[in-house]
Amino acid sequence: MSFATYQQVVLASGNPGKIREIQAILADHPIVPQSAFNVADAEETGTTFVENAILKARNAALHCKLPAIADDSGLVVDALNGAPGVISARYAGVGAGDRDNLDKLLRELEGVPDELRTARFICVMVFMEHANDPCPVIAQGVWEGRILDHAVGENGFGYDPVFWVPEQGCASAQLPAALKNALSHRGQALKRLSALIKARKNG
Repeated sequence: MSFATYQQVVLASGNPGKIREIQAILADHPIVPQSAFNVADAEETGTTFVENAILKARNAALHCKLPAIADDSGLVVDALNGAPGVISARYAGVGAGDRDNLDKLLRELEGVPDELRTARFICVMVFMEHANDPCPVIAQGVWEGRILDHAVGENGFGYDPVFWVPEQGCASAQLPAALKNALSHRGQALKRLSALIKARKNG
């Protein structure tokens, strides 16, 4: 992948699950989490995934003086008018854990029939060569599914235990890590981002 053309790239995330997945997908490339530089997470004041991803990438690039990639992602549920959306990580409140967010989602969907529980994971990935990069590289991945009425599986993180993947006949949390990374919104976005960076470098 084209990230290899950079000596080092900082990953603008403090989420252990995201860091683990992105480093696994980009295993052969020099991706270092911003925590290695003692950089605090950027304040996510945007109203869209794109805005928040840019804020995070710019913050990491500014403080680390390195190219940066950032991900902003979340779960979009049709029956909830797109919620939790950009506040997926703090759906149950600031400081809420994965279980708190998941429990709130299931409460909000109580009584909603299976056919109306359609949802998708969205991931926007942004690459910035430096904090003042006027043309961030932006890619998006979408993973379609529906929400179960109870949690299953032990893998993954966040909403994975209630996200049913129809083509696999199981929840995201029941998929092996390598298969999830190949199918997921985050895996899709990283592949597209890499292709766009390669085109930019060769352009």
